Amino acid sequence: MLPRRKNGVILPPEECPIHTCMGIIGGRWAPAVVWYLSQGPRRFSELKDDIEGVSAKMLTTRLKKLETDGIIIREVMPTSPPSVEYRLTELGLELKPAIEAIVAVGHKLKSTKQ
Repeated sequence: MLPRRKNGVILPPEECPIHTCMGIIGGRWAPAVVWYLSQGPRRFSELKDDIEGVSAKMLTTRLKKLETDGIIIREVMPTSPPSVEYRLTELGLELKPAIEAIVAVGHKLKSTKQ
């Protein structure tokens, strides 16, 4: 029987930075929201059109969660009628390379399945 190895330097899942990050971008629509907002600010209706298959209710829920997590900023524009624009925070912009890397691997995975 092989001896059981100790964990040493690896943090438990609830303290792990990967767990924290995936808790934010691991939701069904969160990566798509970050992806589209990484190109620049968008209004709700633009995001709804961009993200195929998302309902208005789910998009609203995801936007509120990302705002609470400090990933996006919701700004009410002084127009008539008022409109709302969403953009990434500095922290949200730091997710852009990670999302781009996931997209690149996704393209490779899709090409191997064909």
